[in-house]
Amino acid sequence: MDSKAELYIAISIFVLTYIFIIIETFDRTVVAVTGAALMILLKIINQESAVEEVDFNTLGLLIGMMILVMITKRSGVFEYVAIKLVKIAKGSPKKIMIYLSLSTGILSALLDNVTTIMLIIPITLNIAEELSINPVPLIITEVFASNVGGTATLIGDPPNIIIGSKVGLSFTNFIINNGPFVLLSLIISITLFTLRHIKELKTTRDLKEKIMERDEKSLIKDKFLLCKCLLVLGAVFVAFMLHGILGYESATIAMTGAVILLLISNLNVEEILSELEWSTILFFVGLFILVGGLKSVGAINKLAEFVLRITKGHLILTTISILWVSALASAFIDNIPFVTTMIPLIQHMGEISDINLKPLWWALSLGACLGGNGTIVGASANVVACGLSKKQGHKITFKKFLFEAFPMMFLTIAMATLYLYLVYLM
Repeated sequence: MDSKAELYIAISIFVLTYIFIIIETFDRTVVAVTGAALMILLKIINQESAVEEVDFNTLGLLIGMMILVMITKRSGVFEYVAIKLVKIAKGSPKKIMIYLSLSTGILSALLDNVTTIMLIIPITLNIAEELSINPVPLIITEVFASNVGGTATLIGDPPNIIIGSKVGLSFTNFIINNGPFVLLSLIISITLFTLRHIKELKTTRDLKEKIMERDEKSLIKDKFLLCKCLLVLGAVFVAFMLHGILGYESATIAMTGAVILLLISNLNVEEILSELEWSTILFFVGLFILVGGLKSVGAINKLAEFVLRITKGHLILTTISILWVSALASAFIDNIPFVTTMIPLIQHMGEISDINLKPLWWALSLGACLGGNGTIVGASANVVACGLSKKQGHKITFKKFLFEAFPMMFLTIAMATLYLYLVYLM
């Protein structure tokens, strides 16, 4: 099979897979794994390369955090936090949405967006059940906030980790350059999401009064287990923040924490493992192999080269093109291989011309991280949140997420365009 035929077949498999994910005729995990299998069966990518394309750092982080959350959940702390937060908000669903979303955005900058979502979603689902409101608007807003917040720091989103390590940008560099824009985007997007759903964010006076009377302390089922969980989670979070100094990947930290908590919690390991979101994990495996197929035939490379070719080294045009192409590509394909491909191409541009690369790095970071908000498969946090929501009987469809999040993603990228121009290109 010649390279052109391989390219067309790989793109066809990828597009068809996404069509079936969108129309939801079959379960999205089955569709993603089928697409991945076709990539291997049709020899677009061989089995060994397919395994190499699976990002075990992402999967290890997911599995480790899932185990930590599942054990912590048994202490009753999520129910406690849910009732406590409702009381602080005086039972107002609008205030709850704002508080939860802001907390998600801030935590995502300090930890990472996947970890934050795994901690916030169980609390959100508990609150929604107590107030008898639809949790879907809250979850979509929190997912959006997690991806926006994660853009602010080196450790908040995987593309930033890659850009930082390859280019030599520090934690402080990201805070200074992305931080102000992220804070503004967070406030605007949460406000707009809240206004959009203001009619849905209502509950009855009886439910409010009932919750205000509840004793949240009585919801803690096992104080000794809670102490163990908080100790391990605290150590994991500190290690996340210091991972650059420690030299450990986030997956190593999460899995180590999970193993320690399994050892000291004295809970049934099989029971904990059976509750993990295995369908979400398999979905990621399928996506990684699908994108690996595109990568192996040079499709992502061609897209990156096309952007750099049409801009002809013009700084403003190149910066804005990288921002928008990164955003749109990251909404539909995993942003990690795209960013990995773009970095050497941008570096090569700097070698053959006198173009200032600084705006291009921030355009790549903002585009790749914010673009993940475009679709349900655009970022790991999106997939995890939808998986947790579905498990509790609240399915978020591809179309629902697209309809809610894509216009808002478009707005944040438009804002980023103006920000980059005013700060770096004037």
